[in-house]
Amino acid sequence: MLLLKNKFALLLVLGFILFQSNSFAQREIYGDSIPFKDRLFFGGNLGLQFGTITLIDVSPLAGVMITPKLSGGVGMTFQYYDDNRIQGAEGTSYGGRLFGRYNIFPNIFAHAEYESINWEAYDYFAEDFRRIWTDALFLGGGYFAPFGPRGGANFTFLYNVLYDNQYSYYAEPYVIRVGFVF
Repeated sequence: MLLLKNKFALLLVLGFILFQSNSFAQREIYGDSIPFKDRLFFGGNLGLQFGTITLIDVSPLAGVMITPKLSGGVGMTFQYYDDNRIQGAEGTSYGGRLFGRYNIFPNIFAHAEYESINWEAYDYFAEDFRRIWTDALFLGGGYFAPFGPRGGANFTFLYNVLYDNQYSYYAEPYVIRVGFVF
């Protein structure tokens, strides 16, 4: 069962593509030189996977550049999943997140994120699925590779410091995200 869970988590992670529009992190902000509306950014996740495991993920986010190096924001998550390998492993997950990012160097950043997800976990005592809320606190960093004046790719490596082997939404405490900025 653990092997199936690890493979399922790996497929979930690989199925996610993070579209984060945080290109304003690369702009210089001097006091009020850039209006607030120009420091806002929007984006999110859009993940699609079909087959033995079907996954549809829609996770919009919005954020703001607070200083030239610091940004923060909020996001929501909605996922539909259906794992044909396990009877009853079909349902939805939803929740939200708060995140902060600090640019250490122009292309290297530190990232912190709190996430809470409501999902259907398997209860071994009741031998059935039940809905629970699971919290995660991700800490890590990443690399931003620009291509063009506002576009680029984010490579983020995160570790869930609240990871619980039984009740965490993710099968492993590590999360790797690859995102594109437009």
